[in-house]
Amino acid sequence: MAGIIDEWWLRLLIGLLFSGLAAAAAYRSRSLSGSGALSAVIMGTGFVTLGEPVWFGVLIAFFLSSTFWSKWKRHARTKSEAEAKYQKTGRRDAGQVWANGGVGLLLCAAYAVWPDEGWLYAYIGVMAAVNADTWATEIGALSRTAPRSIVSGKPVSPGTSGGVTPLGSAAALAGAAFIGAVAALLLALPQQADAAAGALGGGAAAAAGIIAAAAAAGLAGAFADSLLGATGQAMFRCQVCGSETERAEHCGRAARHLRGFAALDNDRVNLLSSLVAGLLAWAIGQLLL
Repeated sequence: MAGIIDEWWLRLLIGLLFSGLAAAAAYRSRSLSGSGALSAVIMGTGFVTLGEPVWFGVLIAFFLSSTFWSKWKRHARTKSEAEAKYQKTGRRDAGQVWANGGVGLLLCAAYAVWPDEGWLYAYIGVMAAVNADTWATEIGALSRTAPRSIVSGKPVSPGTSGGVTPLGSAAALAGAAFIGAVAALLLALPQQADAAAGALGGGAAAAAGIIAAAAAAGLAGAFADSLLGATGQAMFRCQVCGSETERAEHCGRAARHLRGFAALDNDRVNLLSSLVAGLLAWAIGQLLL
């Protein structure tokens, strides 16, 4: 018992150290705000303390890849025009950090208390969804094809909630599959070989199953995000420039509520869509286990 407690303390200290260093670097590069950096330290420490490499490795893969795409061509004119309508931008705050990783941390804690591979599949689905949504948003904003409403199919202006493009959809699928591939690689590490071979089946077939589950759940989560954005998310009309936006304040003035539920902001949409993906991945996992 003493040995287990000592190991947890060591994990906590290691998690605090490396999460702190990573959060500081992200804050300096303007990838995280102050509240986002603090939340990242708490979350990262929790993952390292409670989980094996696959849990915090997938989280790191999400953060690094989403940060890369957020910074890539960040001065592109099309992307800047689209981002003007978004409630949140590339610098993540506490709300975004917890919306993207909070459910995953709860699943990690559940697995630590009650080991069941269904939790792991659900986690992979959750992270595949948030990664798919981020890739779709960042890459899809550069599409030369006008987005279309996921509800009506009619063209909408770039940055409109619920707007989808072929490029964004392809990016969502790639982002989801990327998370599955990272998870499969991490499960093949020597220290996790027994778990991968026992509970998840092991070998190429198991890896293909994990990637397929992540791709399906992540893409479903991304489309659920677009559907919620088009139907239920709070949208506003700027009283200065007249544009439709996710922001309650635009051009320095309070915007007029246009439609949707006032409490359903972008972070809550991300949270709900990731829950959809997590449930789908869990169900797929039950068929594969």
